[in-house]
Amino acid sequence: MIGTHGWTLHSWAILLHIVLFAYWLGGDLGVFYSSRFILKPELSVQARGIAVKIMHVVDMAPRICLVLFLPSGITLMAADDLGRDIFGGWPLAAVWLLSLIWLWLVITDYRRRPGRFGDLVHRTDFTVRCALTAGLLGAAAYTFAADEPFGVTSNPKWLAGKVAAYALCIAGGLMIRVKLRPFGAAWGKLLAKGSDPEVERDIRGAVQGCIPYVLAIWALVVLAALLGVVKPGTTAY
Repeated sequence: MIGTHGWTLHSWAILLHIVLFAYWLGGDLGVFYSSRFILKPELSVQARGIAVKIMHVVDMAPRICLVLFLPSGITLMAADDLGRDIFGGWPLAAVWLLSLIWLWLVITDYRRRPGRFGDLVHRTDFTVRCALTAGLLGAAAYTFAADEPFGVTSNPKWLAGKVAAYALCIAGGLMIRVKLRPFGAAWGKLLAKGSDPEVERDIRGAVQGCIPYVLAIWALVVLAALLGVVKPGTTAY
């Protein structure tokens, strides 16, 4: 918040969290809208290719926001009186350092070229996301089950829900990657040989198969924001 003493760490953390929330959902909506044009066989291959390029570039916003949502959330907790002793200092610095390394992996994976290094970066990023999903769900379960998780006495069950929602967003992104695996081969056939029913079926199946996970991520992001604002059940005032 902004008080008589100007901007605080908590103020900047809230601003960053809001910006990430906006660009995450906004970017995802742009990707979703662009994907609709890829599925139109009546368009030329060139026009559909432009839609693919737009989708690929716009998708970087939610990818970056997903990564930075974690350290910005930890910063919010470290800036709070109840979390300063647990997350402040070197734990906060470590989270930001590791998150920036993860962000480097994400950007490098986005720009990767075929080859051993590109494949290694892609697999490493996938492994990081799997590990984070498992670790965050475990932390959420502990926070929900313990009477005073990490020594916090303010009943932070809402925080368990927010962490779980974020972890499930990462899991949803992993499932989108799995569903999109056939897209590359199908798109390559479209470029090489043109449209035919089999190619269109494979492209449509890959893109449409992502929709349940996209919708789930949107709902989970909104849920995480709601829990962070309302903090239901907390005893800290």
